[in-house]
Amino acid sequence: MFQDITVKELLELQSSKKITLIDVRSPSEYKDSTIPGSLNIPVFNDEERAEIGTIYKQVSVDAAKELGLAIMSAKLPNFVKQFKEIEGDKAVYCWRGGMRSRTAATVLSLMDIHVNRITGGIKAYRKYVLDTLEQKSLDADAFVLHGLTGTGKTAVLRQLQQEGYPVVDLEGLAGHRGSIFGHIGLQSNNQKTFDAELVERLKQLEDSPYLLFEAESKRIGKIVVPDFLMKKKESGAAIVLELPMAERVRQILEDYNPAAYKEQYLAAFQLIKNRIHTPIAAEIGKSLEEGRFAHGIQLLLEHYYDPKYNYSFSQYEDSAPIVVAVDRVEEAVEAVKDILRSRMRHKTGA
Repeated sequence: MFQDITVKELLELQSSKKITLIDVRSPSEYKDSTIPGSLNIPVFNDEERAEIGTIYKQVSVDAAKELGLAIMSAKLPNFVKQFKEIEGDKAVYCWRGGMRSRTAATVLSLMDIHVNRITGGIKAYRKYVLDTLEQKSLDADAFVLHGLTGTGKTAVLRQLQQEGYPVVDLEGLAGHRGSIFGHIGLQSNNQKTFDAELVERLKQLEDSPYLLFEAESKRIGKIVVPDFLMKKKESGAAIVLELPMAERVRQILEDYNPAAYKEQYLAAFQLIKNRIHTPIAAEIGKSLEEGRFAHGIQLLLEHYYDPKYNYSFSQYEDSAPIVVAVDRVEEAVEAVKDILRSRMRHKTGA
């Protein structure tokens, strides 16, 4: 027989053993939000779920259950086979820990495949995430990466994260670069996914003596950054990256790839063109239209992004930022490493 466990019990089990989480909701529900790291083995696909829902509303509950049983019966062999291929402990869940997860767990139990079932489902997990973020405070020191657009802040952070540094990549979690052009070429996450991924990342770093993240605004696209991180940004040690204009333009071309998404960039530019002096805006638009992206980007930096950033940074509390002036992003990575090592040695007295 399967065993019911709460989200709290799941977290306690995960601290001592590996548990494979299986979301048995439909693919579109899974895509919208899930528990990070979960697999999707749906009891019903999107079309089947919609059909059952229609019968439930227009005919009766019993008729919907009968249709669900017929659909499930036909796919049982493959459903069970997928679970058999997963080694170790497993836990299944659906939206509220109801019919779908109970059906899956019961069928698997009959086939001698033991699973746990998460009571409350993804709804209970979402409550845990929101409660965690509401009550969260960070005791670890913070190093906050600042710099004009194109100074490679994200590239530096991601390289450091690959090397095992305690980075919280807020743009990566949001699936958005933070500017009016920030969504282009990316799969943006919704707030639910961002929140869940953030909680998981902070859990991974809870024993780190410091955290490293970028100086984001309160909003990254449609994502809202929690207040405790914004407060940490204001109180953290500021590291300001400075790169030559030519390198900044090169970095933006590499990160944003405007040649591949020309029409989308032109459309996004229309949203901010009225904030730029008319002759300059016209030249930027013409440059983008003609594929002279480097020239257009430099004008955008000089006449829109740099003045906007300089005003924003002038409001920042840290009066003594650590300035890293280098020629290449690769040099910035090494410089930030040196700063972190030096600060940590000083703090520990080593």
